[in-house]
Amino acid sequence: MDQRIIRLFDEYTHAPLSRKEFLDRLLQLAGSTALATAALAVLEPGYARAATVSAADDKLTEETVSWPGAAGTDMKGYLVHPRGKKKRGAVVVIHENRGLTPHIKDVTHRVAQAGYLALGVDALSVFGGTPANEDEGRTLIGKLDKQQNLENYLAALRYLRARPDCNGKTGCVGFCWGGAMANSLATHDTQLNAAVAYYGTQPPAAEAANIKAHLLLHYAGLDERVNAGKDAWEAALKAAGVKYEQYVYEGVNHAFNNDSSPARYNAEAAQLAWSRTLKLFKEQLG
Repeated sequence: MDQRIIRLFDEYTHAPLSRKEFLDRLLQLAGSTALATAALAVLEPGYARAATVSAADDKLTEETVSWPGAAGTDMKGYLVHPRGKKKRGAVVVIHENRGLTPHIKDVTHRVAQAGYLALGVDALSVFGGTPANEDEGRTLIGKLDKQQNLENYLAALRYLRARPDCNGKTGCVGFCWGGAMANSLATHDTQLNAAVAYYGTQPPAAEAANIKAHLLLHYAGLDERVNAGKDAWEAALKAAGVKYEQYVYEGVNHAFNNDSSPARYNAEAAQLAWSRTLKLFKEQLG
């Protein structure tokens, strides 16, 4: 696909670009309604097609859970874990800027399948939960109070540590908007053991000194917007003596892990990044 179309879609999903303006510009780039429609079909998510872990897996338990958030908020999340009474490491799964979508629930399943307590937090709980319409989800994400949202995720980590089936070790993995949040959690929670950020923007350099977790940073080689801050962030991590690993997957786009978006998904990069993610969790969470 024309890289200009992929950059346009990235602008649409990360900036205040209206649906109408996006479609008008897509039509100009594609050259015809038929080609624009075909491009849209592989850009926008196909959640059922992308699910890789069966929701009926009898080795896993799934449930909706809640915990007190900031300012009296009742936070909700999708908890999946292996059956049995064994104490396990716990992982907060942080969604993209559309909320707790079926794709992120599937990723939560994948983490649980690897042997962890996996909690997909719905950041949009403060608005009643993630809507089915992605455009509405993006709009609501933009209305979240930044500090309250951070405190809600910190509360999710406390909730997991307090569970009797948690071994006390916690990690997080986030994608896009969630990648930025994973970085932020690492700078604000000194008990965090591991943080994995997929194509996430970086915190202020001064916050690197607060990090105690082992970081794993995944970047897409074609992701100019996010990559603009990666070198300064890496320099700050080195200066602060933070344990980290950083990988740039050349020739792939932002959201390369999202297998519900065929135009940007890259199976080879996604599988390699995921293997590195699970390796870190095994080392840090048990």
